[in-house]
Amino acid sequence: MSIAIYIFVMAGVTYLIRMIPFTFFRKKIKSKFFRSFLYYIPYAVLSAMTIPAIFYSTGSMITSVAGTVVAVVLAYLDLPLIIVALAASGTAFFTGLFC
Repeated sequence: MSIAIYIFVMAGVTYLIRMIPFTFFRKKIKSKFFRSFLYYIPYAVLSAMTIPAIFYSTGSMITSVAGTVVAVVLAYLDLPLIIVALAASGTAFFTGLFC
């Protein structure tokens, strides 16, 4: 149930952040700072909601950290998302078997 709430909140925040400039500003926004702020807000909100879930989902901090490290390294190497997700999940699973 909490995952559905997270998704709805994330969708609402993302929509509101994208909708507010269209509603309140009739002219093009010229401020680079404000445009970059509006561009990065959805990513920041998604990260803020996802990171705690990653570290508390397995019940063991060791498995969570192992999976996260593998995911970050593989994502840095520009591997496809499915590879990153499967490798991180597999790492967390196998680390949980041995720890």
